[in-house]
Amino acid sequence: MAETHDVAVVGAGPAGLAAAVEAAEAGLGVALVDGAAQPGGQYWRHYDERHARPDDRAGHHGWPLFTGLRERLRAGRAAGRIRYLPGRQVYLVTRDETGAFTLRTTPSGTAETSGTSGASGASTPDTAGTVTARALILCTGGYDRQLPLPGWDLPGVMTAGGVQALLKGHRVLAGRRAVVAGTGPFLLPVATGLARAGASVEAVAEANGTLGWLRDPVGAASVPGKAVEAAQYAALMARHRIPYRTRTVVSRILGQDRVEAVQLTRVDRDGRPAGPVKEIAADLVALGWGFTPSLELALMLGADTRKDVDGSLVVAVDGFQRSSADGVYVAGEATGVGGAVLATQEGRLSALALARSLGRPVAPGLMGRLRGAIGRGRRFAAAMHRTYPVPGAWTEWLEERTLVCRCEEVSYGDLRRAHDDLGADDPRTLKMLARPGMGWCQGRVCGFATAGIAACLNRRGTTADDLRPLSTRSLAAPVPLGELAALDRSHDDQ
Repeated sequence: MAETHDVAVVGAGPAGLAAAVEAAEAGLGVALVDGAAQPGGQYWRHYDERHARPDDRAGHHGWPLFTGLRERLRAGRAAGRIRYLPGRQVYLVTRDETGAFTLRTTPSGTAETSGTSGASGASTPDTAGTVTARALILCTGGYDRQLPLPGWDLPGVMTAGGVQALLKGHRVLAGRRAVVAGTGPFLLPVATGLARAGASVEAVAEANGTLGWLRDPVGAASVPGKAVEAAQYAALMARHRIPYRTRTVVSRILGQDRVEAVQLTRVDRDGRPAGPVKEIAADLVALGWGFTPSLELALMLGADTRKDVDGSLVVAVDGFQRSSADGVYVAGEATGVGGAVLATQEGRLSALALARSLGRPVAPGLMGRLRGAIGRGRRFAAAMHRTYPVPGAWTEWLEERTLVCRCEEVSYGDLRRAHDDLGADDPRTLKMLARPGMGWCQGRVCGFATAGIAACLNRRGTTADDLRPLSTRSLAAPVPLGELAALDRSHDDQ
């Protein structure tokens, strides 16, 4: 009979690592499930640890925090308190009549056997396809938010996070002449990482101004270390002579078989063209408009959601990271995008709160300090999101032929016709009639944009109800049909 753990932690990024080691050290039996081959998540993504070099740490903020968590993970595994399952994605979570959770995971690949030296923590393969636990801590992170624009489907156009992942995880430079565009502080590490690796960064196009911080000085000052981090990036930008253009967007990407150039357009605070257009040669365009939280598992379990300051759909949690679903805690980007330090604090708090609910001794002062730090981190995140919003008029950049859903080749014109001719007034109906979000990615790339277009066509703002249908998926990850056929159907007739 399968072992039932006290808690299953999904995700081994900043929040998940912190939650797993904190829970184990509080005396709980932990299963840590992660889709990557080694811990760290997207933020601490790094080259295969068996072949690492000292310079692989370049550009990683908070690296000592990560290495400390990794050592605690190793200690927890050695002590038998943590069962670590890398290289597995959870595609389905169910709950039985006793309240226990069953997590069904994708079959293991090379990731689970790649760490036989113990560097990544995956010393032996674990072939079990299910994990059972009495409680869950979901630390599922997020992924790059994308907005469509003319030419964004050309080879050479990538998400900003994808460009950085190639650099950090594989030492691969995605292009030699780059333009980094979108909004938010994440554009800076991507640009400086490219420059450090030898690319010529022709411009960083920031859609917003930088004075928005002045509208919320309390929030901006809530995490003083962020100012130091910003100064470091400013120095790197100056050292590599990277032009930083505010109130500027990539309005069109040019090329035949791949990216050849971009058009940069000055815009007003709403994103409408308000100045000259400049063409710049490039073979790589890195686009980043913030991040979209991964909510598949939380929604699968019926957790309540809300719309966050940055326009994302996030899981609603209380002051101890508890969701509305009994026994389900959520930490990190799924509760609102706020960075690695905040995610780590939320992960720790969720584990301590769970341990306390199970009768384990927990220092109340520590939980109080964590709650205070999380409050400050959330205030800073809100100030950041208000400074770097998605421009309200971004849909005006689109043309009739601009693809919105690349999987199903659905254009902006297709969505307009579904609205105008067929009465598709909401994202769910648009999805049914025009098929955005019906392809391989199941709306992960086009969902936010489709919701925004639906709201714009109806002359209103986007709501949580618009975002939810395009964030809900029957299965949280692709899985072979044979795996589905093998599911236990013993309860089907009950």
